[in-house]
Amino acid sequence: MIAYKHLLIRIPIFGLIFLLPFILAVISAGIGYLKISPEDVAKSILKQINSMIFGLNEEMSTADVVIFQIRLPRIVLAGIVGCSLAVSGAVLQSLFKNPLVEPYILGISSGAAFGAALAIGFGFLGGSVQLLAFIFGIISVFLAYSMAKVGGEVPVVNLVLAGIIVSALFTALTSLVKFFVDPHQLAGIVYWIMGSFSYATWSNIAIVTPPILICLLLITAMSWRLNVLSLSDEEAKALGVNVNRDRFTVLCLATLMTSCAVSVSGIIGWVGLLIPHIVRLAFSSDNRVVIPVSASLGASFMILADDIARSAFSFELPISVLTTVLGAPVFMILVRKRARRVWS
Repeated sequence: MIAYKHLLIRIPIFGLIFLLPFILAVISAGIGYLKISPEDVAKSILKQINSMIFGLNEEMSTADVVIFQIRLPRIVLAGIVGCSLAVSGAVLQSLFKNPLVEPYILGISSGAAFGAALAIGFGFLGGSVQLLAFIFGIISVFLAYSMAKVGGEVPVVNLVLAGIIVSALFTALTSLVKFFVDPHQLAGIVYWIMGSFSYATWSNIAIVTPPILICLLLITAMSWRLNVLSLSDEEAKALGVNVNRDRFTVLCLATLMTSCAVSVSGIIGWVGLLIPHIVRLAFSSDNRVVIPVSASLGASFMILADDIARSAFSFELPISVLTTVLGAPVFMILVRKRARRVWS
């Protein structure tokens, strides 16, 4: 009876959490040089929806153009990237049984940075930054996984150490690319690595949303298996779980989500480390709760961070710098106050 009452109390809280990204999106669409009220933003969105559904060709005002061509693509992409990084962080922390693990532990960020550097510096594959960043992000994890595999088994410690080695390798290669390119291209590489949503478009969103959404649904469906995988390998096997298969599957899904996110936003740190940690402290270590709540709070956090990055000053701050400045002090406080029950 007590458990049911506890659940009923939390239902409104979860409802608010899942609505929060949409509320913030409407508010954020009005923030900028041209101030637009949330009511006008909502009316503009409804007008656009009616136009798409019923084929009404209503004349678009300046505010409509600003909202749909400039601000909403950026807001939606920020939410998708925040969701991806937070869920990937929650998955990897559970998989490695360590709350200090984050999505870039296996070298995804360094591999993606090398791919982006090749595209920007030498124009490989037609200069497609997103494609090369995605390809090398995947390659880095494949190398780490292959390096860690011993006799058909993939020990967690081996995987982390392999990730560190792969990350160091691609970081060195990226530095080599920086050394050979001219200063203008070097500036582009550095700016991409610091992360930004300034180049967000609906086409980028259309490309990365389907794979990220599929991965999110599959991870949510496997969240109970994550609970089992967070136990020792012997206990998981005793419960009938194929540890190597499930660990590989979940790792691939988390890698795909992170690679898609990095390919369109650059390297954005702390989201995948901070958000799952907060969720576990505030709610539960049960991945059936952690995964969906992390998705919503990760999207909300990234939207807020991007609002500050693009509107707090007369210039735009790199998003990764801002997330680090916001996330590091909060995480330091959380680590100091972390209860032992987090991983129980």
